[in-house]
Amino acid sequence: MGASGVALAAAASHGGDTHFLGSASTMCLAHAPVLIGLYLGYRQFRTATLAAIVLGLGTIVFAGDLVCRHYTGDRLFPFAAPLGGTLMLLGWLIVAAGAAFRTRPQ
Repeated sequence: MGASGVALAAAASHGGDTHFLGSASTMCLAHAPVLIGLYLGYRQFRTATLAAIVLGLGTIVFAGDLVCRHYTGDRLFPFAAPLGGTLMLLGWLIVAAGAAFRTRPQ
């Protein structure tokens, strides 16, 4: 996801219209380190796995829709961007909810 974010940033800076690709790049680059952190801390953070799945899927759908709109002029599928955005929001709420749970026993 981090590599995709960098590639999308390069494409946005060299491709003229940066609206869709720049936003897709931002979402990928913002969520890649979070996914790494959730992976590294999954043993101490009860909701890490679910949060990572929801955040990752949401980011892929959201960014994928923006990339598709840029290159084809059409959506990935109807309501893809709102679905991806909703999944990202839900993923962040799952991260926040994880703070309310005690860590897993070692």
